[in-house]
Amino acid sequence: MGRGRVELKRIENKINRQVTFSKRRNGLLKKAYELSVLCDAEVALIIFSSRGKLYEFGSVGITKSIERYQRCSFTPQEDHVECETQSWYQEVSKLKAKYESLQRTQRHLLGEDLGPLSIKELQNLEKQLEGALAQARQRKTQIMIEQMEELRRRERHLGDMNKQLKVKLEAEGFNLKAMENLWSSTSAAGNSSFPFQPSQTNPMDCQPEPFLQIGYHHYVQAEASNVPKSMACETNFMQGWFL
Repeated sequence: MGRGRVELKRIENKINRQVTFSKRRNGLLKKAYELSVLCDAEVALIIFSSRGKLYEFGSVGITKSIERYQRCSFTPQEDHVECETQSWYQEVSKLKAKYESLQRTQRHLLGEDLGPLSIKELQNLEKQLEGALAQARQRKTQIMIEQMEELRRRERHLGDMNKQLKVKLEAEGFNLKAMENLWSSTSAAGNSSFPFQPSQTNPMDCQPEPFLQIGYHHYVQAEASNVPKSMACETNFMQGWFL
């Protein structure tokens, strides 16, 4: 006949309860050990008796298993925040170490704090300085060559502009000379067509017009060759009145 189903409830008999606890405790510990060995699982088992006595089993150690349990029992948000915090902390630590290394290298390049350096480190530092000096000189030479090329280009440009201005000035001078010659020829032609007549400064040299004289006046006609022009102008009158 098979065994009947045992009802799970608290054993009232104290001695029987203690015996059952011991048997099942040992079986549970044995099962935990077998599970960890057979299945390569991390098993942690903690048991407290009714009297407060501790029984434990840990395949990798109770403390490590508890820490792992605490890390895995966080909420996803808290886990994300913690991971991000740890990542930032690691990044800050790396940057701080790099900054200190760069400061130390800069002091070495300036010739400071050379006491702790060894011969090999000093030789490497010397090579770095020589390489940096060679690059600086090469860059300086390149800049000077570029500046000289730029000055030459400007010189050629200014020379071309000077030539253009010279040609322009010569052309304008030729045009100006041609215009002056044209003006001179035009003025000469105008003077020949319209000769200049000087103004009559002596009013007695004018040719008087004939006038009419009424009355008798004794007139003695003189020879034409002996009468001056001015007198002829004064005694000129019409002789028909005396006939």
